[in-house]
Amino acid sequence: MKTWLQCVAMLLLVILLASFGGQAYAADPIPGINIDIGGSNDPSSGAGTVTILLLITILSIAPAILVMMTSFTRIIIVLGFVRTSLGTQQMPPNQVLIGLALFLTFFIMAPTFGEINQNAFQPYSKGEITQTVALERASLSMKEFMFQHTRQKDLKLFLDYTKAAPPSGVEDTPLTALVPAFAISELKTAFQMGFMIFIPFLVIDMVIASTLMAMGMMMLPPVMISLPFKILLFILVDGWYLVVRSLLLSYNS
Repeated sequence: MKTWLQCVAMLLLVILLASFGGQAYAADPIPGINIDIGGSNDPSSGAGTVTILLLITILSIAPAILVMMTSFTRIIIVLGFVRTSLGTQQMPPNQVLIGLALFLTFFIMAPTFGEINQNAFQPYSKGEITQTVALERASLSMKEFMFQHTRQKDLKLFLDYTKAAPPSGVEDTPLTALVPAFAISELKTAFQMGFMIFIPFLVIDMVIASTLMAMGMMMLPPVMISLPFKILLFILVDGWYLVVRSLLLSYNS
């Protein structure tokens, strides 16, 4: 009881000192900050400001662009299914899976990024084309990649919702419909691959559980016994090689 009263008294003392200290510092003047925004009669300066704002906006949504318009979604979901089917909890860690998914994404998207650099960024940096033309060429390269791996059924869903006319080609396909169609197509493909990954490990779990029940060891968790066998199977078949190979081949079809 005495210790509890001492703690309460110490807390009250700290609060009083803080309040008196705040009153002491309140007498000091607070420095003011003035921000002046001057006008300009040069139209190019205003255009440059708008360009900077647009670039900052693009950088802020760069993670969403990376996730929704590249192969990152399929890769990270498949790698997550591999870890879940193994039952290793947080091994490999999230940082390792995300890092591997990023580098695989850069590897798969290297031809598309190279085309954007050659046809859009390099001519724009040399002043040969305008910013609008550069953006059109860059978006066309991304459209070609997404269109190749998007199911027509998914694309038709979003085009019908907006009541837009069927596009005659990749150039006429709007990004507002192509990006979500590409995303749900990637989700379906990733879940199909994840289902195939789950099957062999599910068989091991069923065999181990049946064996333990037949031996009367119903109190022993089957996961503790099946985990080493699943890891051993994954090592013997060189599982990471097969998973990454399947991911790479899925984008060559």
